[in-house]
Amino acid sequence: MTHDYAAQKAETFRVFKELTAEHALPDVADLDIFLIPASAEADWVPLARVLEENEFLCDWVDDDEDAEEDGPYLLVTLPDQPISAQSIWIAEELATKLALEHGFEPDGWGLEG
Repeated sequence: MTHDYAAQKAETFRVFKELTAEHALPDVADLDIFLIPASAEADWVPLARVLEENEFLCDWVDDDEDAEEDGPYLLVTLPDQPISAQSIWIAEELATKLALEHGFEPDGWGLEG
C-alpha cells in the first residue's frame, strides 16, 4: 500500500493550526517524531543509523507508561528547530520516508521546549 503523504501533511498543518490557536508556541523547540514498527520483524537499528546520518537523535522505547497505546516505538528528535507547520512537515516527511523504507510507520509528533 502506498503511503498518503498529502493526507499526512494536511494532518500536520491542521494539528499545528489547532495548537497555535490554543497555546503560545515557542519560536524554537525540540521536535519529536514517533515511529512504530509495521511488523514484529522490523528492526529499529538500521533505521536509527540512517536517521542519525540525517541529524536526528534516536531513542528506542520498549515500554512507556505514559503512552496512550501499548508497544515499542522509536523516538526521533531534531533539537532546537524553528517551529512552523512547514518546518515540522519537512522533518516529518524525511523521517517518514526513511521509516517506511525500514518497515516502520509514522505515529505523530510533539514539541519539547
